[in-house]
This record gives sequence, C-alpha cells and structure tokens, in this order.
Amino acid sequence: MKDNNFIDIDSIIAECGIDTDLDCNTVIQNILSLENSYDEYNLIQIYNQILVNAQNPKVLMQTVACADKLRDTSTLGPLVDLLLARKQITEQADSDDLINLRVLCAKAIGNYKDTSVVGALLYCLNNKDEHYKVRLACADALGKIGDKYAVTPLINLMQDEEEKSVYLKESAVSALAAIGDIRAVDPLVSILEAKQGFLDKFSFLKERVIEALGKLNLDNRKVLNALRKSLMDSSPMVRINAIEAIMNSDAEDASDLIQPCLKDEDEEVQKNALIAMYNLEGRDILDEVLMSEEYSRYLKREAQDLIDEYEDYDE
Repeated sequence: MKDNNFIDIDSIIAECGIDTDLDCNTVIQNILSLENSYDEYNLIQIYNQILVNAQNPKVLMQTVACADKLRDTSTLGPLVDLLLARKQITEQADSDDLINLRVLCAKAIGNYKDTSVVGALLYCLNNKDEHYKVRLACADALGKIGDKYAVTPLINLMQDEEEKSVYLKESAVSALAAIGDIRAVDPLVSILEAKQGFLDKFSFLKERVIEALGKLNLDNRKVLNALRKSLMDSSPMVRINAIEAIMNSDAEDASDLIQPCLKDEDEEVQKNALIAMYNLEGRDILDEVLMSEEYSRYLKREAQDLIDEYEDYDE
C-alpha cells in the first residue's frame, strides 16, 4: 500500500477512467480497487477529487459510498455541492440517477453529525420545488445531526397544511423525535388532536407522532390526554402505539388508561394492552383475566401463555 506522500491524484483518476468512454461498471470497479493500493489519507484526497470532477452520477454514487466509510470532514464540502446541485452533471444522465445521487449525499452528510451543514439541508428541505425524495433524506439527516436550529423549520413543515406529502411530514416528525427538543411537544399534540380527514387515511403519521411524543416528554397531562384519545382511534396500530407510549410514561394512572383496551375489538390491541398491564402491574392482571368472564377467550389464552412463560422463567 502506498504511503501518503507524492501521489499524482490527476493521474490516478485518469487511470480509473473517470468521465471517459470506459464502461461505467469498469470505472466503478477501478474506484473500488483503490482501497487496495492507497492508505486512508490518500484515499480521502482521491475520493474528494473524484467528487469534484466526475460527471457520471453512478460513478459519483459509488464514490460517495466509498468516502462515507472514511467520513473525513474534508469531504463535506464536495458532498454539499452535489446535494445543492452546484456542479454540472452530464446532460445525458438519467434524472432518477441524479435524484438518487443527491439522496445518497444527504444521507452521507447526516452521518457526519456536523452542524455546519444544517443550513444546506434546510435549504433543500424548505424548497417545495425540490424532489420529495431529496427533502425526505434532508429531514432524516437533520434528525441524525440533532441541531436545535432545525426544530422550528421541522415544526413548520409538519404543520404546513399546504404540504402535499404526508411522507415528508412523517420524516419531519421522526426528525423532531430524534432531536428531542420539547418545543415540538405542543405542535405534535395539536397534530394528533386535529380533526383532519387525511390523518384517518394516513394513520402511520399519527403512529409516528405518538412515537415522537413517547421520546420527548410524557410527564405532561396534555400529552397523556392526547394519547388517551388515541386509544379510541379507528386504527388498531395507532391504539397499539398509544398503549406502548402510555406504558413507558411515568403517569400514575397509566394502568387505568390502558385497562379498557383489554376489551378492545381488535385482538392485537388486546394482546398489547395485556402485555402493557403485565409490565405495569405484574402477575395479578393475568389471574384477573383468567378468572373474569368479561375478557375474550383469545385474551385468556394470551394470559395463560404469559403465566406459563413466567412460571418457566421463575423456575
């Protein structure tokens, strides 16, 4: 392996066949083989130069993947330039490849957890003319970085009634949960309590909101009231997520809130409520289910299975 002195980067790039008529797959294999010939210091310089000079999106994507393994801060500049589409890429390139390249750049940028790039990510996120996949990747990257500066823009996106992409709203919610700033609590509760028909169609957004609230601040009566209402949501998955969030809270009345779900019409909800009650109350709730005629046969079987597992573990 060559040391980190006196390498001719331009010659190395030329030998790889960057932006020549050489088959793209061959060029990619040449790039992959570089790690067998050069040390980390030199690889970083080579990858950075390829990111600056290459025109083929597929070649650039492979280089981004290689550079992401090393994650040297000197690579952030070229990655941001690609994300912002500041460089000229061959006009013959398929537009999907360009989008995928920029998505990959956003993901790589997020891995650095460097707050200096938050502005570039927000620029793409807030641009409604930007492709939604790029905006999704930028939201995810902001969540990874965890900078408080991104909280307000993410809240605004989550609450934007004109935003057509529910998936983008979902990514904003997940990013807010990852950042963990309590400023997001009230806006999240307002989303959960909103009387909006589209939320019934896209229940997964409510699921993400509940998960986010569980990570942010459950020692809050307003949050618990919103979760209590979610226990009666039309979506079984929303009800299950609400059960889990309440179980993980420090609320004194968590058991009281969850217990009615033992009689839910959906068996999976019943099961999750039973597990939550068992975690909160212990063995007594299992005996109660078995002895009472109020509970379904399905739930009795689940209670007995938990007892059998409990007794086996206890022995």
